[in-house]
Amino acid sequence: MTTSELQPLLDNQQLYTEFEVNAEAAKELGLTEQEFIKICEVLQRKPTYTELGVYSVMWSEHCSYKNSILQLKTLPRSGGRMLVEAGEENAGLIDIGGGYAIAFKIESHNHPSAIEPFQGAATGVGGIL
Repeated sequence: MTTSELQPLLDNQQLYTEFEVNAEAAKELGLTEQEFIKICEVLQRKPTYTELGVYSVMWSEHCSYKNSILQLKTLPRSGGRMLVEAGEENAGLIDIGGGYAIAFKIESHNHPSAIEPFQGAATGVGGIL
């Protein structure tokens, strides 16, 4: 689409007011009602639809590990057998003895099993572990 073809769409203010931003819109983007309330408190106003979309991405399991972070924090991040600490590189590296080490990385992709069990299984097939 060229700039001249795009301009009428940009000039159409209705394009920007079609979406009602409320808890239901937040839910459709994967946010809870409590998260929607928190966003309103942080901004001290109701977010725009674009802002709501940004929050939904940044607060997603894929970006923030919001469902698994408490469990992940219980895992050791340093120690005598850690050759490369968690977060130092793309994966942690642990000495398992005998001159061997194991690299460990988890990639959630966009299908966390806790939220979407069927698609979460696809992460196990196409994801990284």
